[in-house]
Amino acid sequence: MIAALKIIFSLLFVWMCYVVITTSLKSNLFEQWDYLGSIPWMRATLWDFYTNVLVIFVWVCYKEKTLALKIVWLILLVTLGSIASCAFVLIQLFKLKPKEGLKELFGNKNG
Repeated sequence: MIAALKIIFSLLFVWMCYVVITTSLKSNLFEQWDYLGSIPWMRATLWDFYTNVLVIFVWVCYKEKTLALKIVWLILLVTLGSIASCAFVLIQLFKLKPKEGLKELFGNKNG
């Protein structure tokens, strides 16, 4: 199960990096911000995104020991979105010992 999750989250991480980079090369978000902000579904998507960031950040706060790491992860989650989410999950997966599983992934604190 853990090996499958490592593969899935690695693929998601690479895919999202590809999507963000290729989209950034074609379109400047900051130049289109006024137009995008006027679309109701874009505003709903942003609210949805930041709600998910908060949910994931609660888990990060539980897992991470130091305030500094919590702040770094908050900045990464807000600025990089699912790229940072996938990175955090991958880090947690690779920290697991060979016999550990989902219970340890979600339950054990770092450090």
